[in-house]
Amino acid sequence: MALIKKQSFLFFLVITLSLFSTPSSEPGRHNQHHPHYSHAPPPDQSAIFKTKFSSELLLSTISLPTTPRYSAATPGVGEWSLLQESVGVSAMHMQLLHNNKIVIFDRADFGSSNLSLPAGKCRFDPRAAKHDCTAHSLLYDVDSNTYRPLMVQTDVWCSSGAVNSLGTLVQTGGYHDGYKKIRTFTPCNDDSCDWVELPLNLTVQRWYGSDHILPDDRVIVVGGRRAYSYEFFPNNDNRVFPFPLLKETTDPKEENNLYPFLHLLPDGNLFVFANRRSLLLDYKNDRIVREYPEIPGEKRNYPATGSSVMLPLKLGNSSYPAVEVLICGGARGGAYLKALRGRFMAASKSCGRIRVTDPEPVWVMEDMPLRRVMPDMLLLPTGDVIIVNGAARGSAGWECGDEPVLSPVMYYPDEPDPAKRFSALSPSAKPRMYHSAAILLPDGRVLVGGSNPHVKYNFTAAKYPTDLSLEAFSPPYLGTEYAHLRPSILSIDGTEDNAVAYGQQFTISFSLGGFQLVPGEYLVTMVAPSFTTHSFAMNQRLLVLYVSAEQQIAPFAYKVTVHAPPTANIAPPGYYMLFVVHQGVPCHSVWIKLHI
Repeated sequence: MALIKKQSFLFFLVITLSLFSTPSSEPGRHNQHHPHYSHAPPPDQSAIFKTKFSSELLLSTISLPTTPRYSAATPGVGEWSLLQESVGVSAMHMQLLHNNKIVIFDRADFGSSNLSLPAGKCRFDPRAAKHDCTAHSLLYDVDSNTYRPLMVQTDVWCSSGAVNSLGTLVQTGGYHDGYKKIRTFTPCNDDSCDWVELPLNLTVQRWYGSDHILPDDRVIVVGGRRAYSYEFFPNNDNRVFPFPLLKETTDPKEENNLYPFLHLLPDGNLFVFANRRSLLLDYKNDRIVREYPEIPGEKRNYPATGSSVMLPLKLGNSSYPAVEVLICGGARGGAYLKALRGRFMAASKSCGRIRVTDPEPVWVMEDMPLRRVMPDMLLLPTGDVIIVNGAARGSAGWECGDEPVLSPVMYYPDEPDPAKRFSALSPSAKPRMYHSAAILLPDGRVLVGGSNPHVKYNFTAAKYPTDLSLEAFSPPYLGTEYAHLRPSILSIDGTEDNAVAYGQQFTISFSLGGFQLVPGEYLVTMVAPSFTTHSFAMNQRLLVLYVSAEQQIAPFAYKVTVHAPPTANIAPPGYYMLFVVHQGVPCHSVWIKLHI
């Protein structure tokens, strides 16, 4: 909202100046590499010139767009920047909130961190420092690049979370005194907000479990160490539902099924993946709808840790778009036990992709350019997938990984040639091993932090010392050479305070800063911010919105009519980052709230 207010003057300036501007008839060099989408053919350019003094020009009614492939990706591109050398806490868990602030937290059971709590605040910890006056959580402000300490009362180590429709982080589980705890963090515009521990507890201990927000605004909590079940929050009747898949996929002495991958499908059922097996769960009726084939190759869940995303949902006239799940990285069975003895097995190089809505789905396997265990996979505004962090050998666990993989890799889901789907990008100088994390930022950058493969903070370790820094990676689309292609959202109309209802039509006005829009060379996406820990970005989803019309309101300013997702199964209620992507280059997002 603040972004739109700041740009309101710019909107009128663009309109005014455009009356005296001559639009460029030469598309950018970038365009020659970028595929056309399934929009209607471009209109006659001469017609645009003849009517350039018109305040509104209907260009076309367009059909369902496809997700674009960013065409400029070549090895060695993208840029890293150090945001903070130390925030005092290793970023094991991260959640972006709708006020552009990020909740970050680590363990709370090992003693003092490097960030002090405000004077007079301490917590009692019988297992470590009996009076711990240091913070194990913080709130990072993206806009100002500043942070302040937060106070957790119980141990949040290896826990999980989801943001509800009001924008409150609901965080579940942890270790020892945190096993059954439920905590919330509600964002505020001052420094008054902090963690709140609820008097209600989970029914079962949840350590290394996964959470997913549901269409009815409940959170489903699945699994955890020796927790072969799922439950809900709120849980008015304290029911727990046995889930045999989790017991069946537990490997002796290794497990390899913790932090199961969860993805909510448009039919309202939940895709659950553990170890190498997956199924579709009808959680409303406690029923298994179907089981999928086993993924070939290595194990994929903690400690043989891989990562998973549900690929972009492309919305049109159907309430049930095709759904694909991508899983990459992991380790062979036995990798964790061997790593404990100092032998580091080669990590997985493979990715598996499955269309889970097909009548007879099969895994299609591909190879990444780099082996990876403990990768973080994030959906970018373009619909592409970035893979960061991790190691080339070993597994997750203390002292269990070796050979850090410093270069991110981009995966282009819509690239028809499998040989061109992956691209290695510029390497970071910092290893991000066990207990590191990454999330998407509202401006299209990727925030990366954490890495502590030791029992306690160890800043003098010969290999991979504890890292308390925060970095940002700017993907290739943020390069200055593409600034002329970058949209800027001017206004969102047809909404009240950027709140939209399911199926509602609304309009987005945006400028291109000196470049002519080519119909079919853009799309509008919505991205749900993730809760990331242990290489899984929970609740992450990207929707490509249906665009029904576009209007030119000036040579370099446009208005498009888009349709909000039709159901809560496709997009649970809550806050989303809204992006306009032009020729593979996204704008700075604007937050919108989807409601029933």
